[in-house]
Amino acid sequence: MAPRYFTLDEANRAVAELRPVVEQMVEHRRRFLDAQQRRGALTEQAGSNGGDLTPGDFAELEKELEEEATTLAVFIERIQSAGAQVKDLDDGLLDFPSLREGEEILLCWRLGEDEIAFWHGPEEGFAGRKPL
Repeated sequence: MAPRYFTLDEANRAVAELRPVVEQMVEHRRRFLDAQQRRGALTEQAGSNGGDLTPGDFAELEKELEEEATTLAVFIERIQSAGAQVKDLDDGLLDFPSLREGEEILLCWRLGEDEIAFWHGPEEGFAGRKPL
């Protein structure tokens, strides 16, 4: 299947539609990382003397991790089905394939930006962003 190419206007309309999805994705990513840190702390505590840990403490945390991972997957799928590429879950960074003078480029947007104002080549990544 050929990739979908966005015009700048199409990509900005997609950003307006996807912004709430990206906001939720970033929030659930934060929750997932927080739960991972808490699991690490519980594992460390269990490895020392365990304190008053119960098997339920781990079970609840594992359930939370699974739910957050599933939720993240739903948000990522929603973004990808709109034709955007998720580049960074923590920052809410998306790329939109486009053409510039016949060459493939990526229109680059990050949560917190009002609209797309940057682009880069497919091999350049975020560090290679250039103003439109």
